[in-house]
Amino acid sequence: MQLLDGKKTAEDIKNEIAIEVQAIKDAGGKVPHLAAVIVGNDGASLTYVGSKVRSCQQIGFDSTLVSLPETITEVELLAKIKELNEDDDLDGYIVQLPLPKHIDEQKILMAIDPDKDVDGFHPTNFGKMALEMETFIPATPFGIMQLLERYKVETAGKHTVVIGRSHIVGRPMSILMSRKGNPGDSTVTLTHSRTKNIEEFTKNADIIITALGVPNYLKANMVKDGVVIIDVGITRVEDATNPKGYVITGDVDFDEVSKKSSFITPVPGGVGPMTIAMLLKNTLQARKMRARK
Repeated sequence: MQLLDGKKTAEDIKNEIAIEVQAIKDAGGKVPHLAAVIVGNDGASLTYVGSKVRSCQQIGFDSTLVSLPETITEVELLAKIKELNEDDDLDGYIVQLPLPKHIDEQKILMAIDPDKDVDGFHPTNFGKMALEMETFIPATPFGIMQLLERYKVETAGKHTVVIGRSHIVGRPMSILMSRKGNPGDSTVTLTHSRTKNIEEFTKNADIIITALGVPNYLKANMVKDGVVIIDVGITRVEDATNPKGYVITGDVDFDEVSKKSSFITPVPGGVGPMTIAMLLKNTLQARKMRARK
């Protein structure tokens, strides 16, 4: 069994980007500039955005944190989005979800300029991804593809089972794994909460990508020997024996399933760190696209 180490791989990618940024600087070019928009003061969102800003500094990007009050109206937020779209100094930006209940998330995401949508959530970018055109791939799926590629995991002709059909992970992964090229060329089954007898699919899977958010859902008796496991699940589970009072747990019963796996991602330290690294990679791509224009 080989561990797909997302923490190490993410650091490698950040170092590669830092070298490219230094080369841009040395040539007198403009360094990439990423902005993060956060509405309100949700603890998890603040932590996540904070680590994005720190990562930008680490690799030499310019970064801007746009912190807005919880009480902002939808109209005011749309006006801010318009301002960011028109800001020539800005290469890409993300709007941290979730947004307060009085704001229509779909309307906000639709208002983002697709050329600055480094999260890859805009329908224009999602459509381009499905059509195998150059675009921004959503950061978590992009990270998974990089792990598979860099660890030389064989995907062509393999049966991939994706568990969960979210627009952020499950649905894009089902598209990416079936695309031509490497990683890809896989035969994909997309399963979800309404799938009957899910173990009939997982037992025959060469690769399982699970993004359910149900701790320890995937058990050893649901997989075959030699399976490749990508665990996107991340749930806080109360644990009185832990100093923090909780442990971070994935969708996979790691201790048991890892014994049957050829490759497996740990939680934490697997897919999670890759997400921020790929957001930075998308921002570098946005800068290059803007420079070409």
